[in-house]
Amino acid sequence: MKKTFQLTHPKIKLARLVEAIKHDVKKYIKRERNKKLPEGVDFWDFDCKYGPTAEEANEIHLSEINKCIDNAENQQLESFYLEIMVKPGYRMKKVKPLE
Repeated sequence: MKKTFQLTHPKIKLARLVEAIKHDVKKYIKRERNKKLPEGVDFWDFDCKYGPTAEEANEIHLSEINKCIDNAENQQLESFYLEIMVKPGYRMKKVKPLE
């Protein structure tokens, strides 16, 4: 998902737009996670970027998306760019410390 979300609408209030955006993002992530995993892949991982425009977007963690959307609302931005790209994820084995 590479999308520029608008935070202005003549009839819809800002709070409802923000809720709709969060819902769309959550729905997209759920849809991608439910896809069948390829052979040897442990889980679906996501590369995320957020910024006022696509050129100014910085990498963020998946868990920070809602905070960034709230931040855009608080800064009263007219729009913001959000990119969520799915990739295969692999679990790392924990290394036990030597005693």
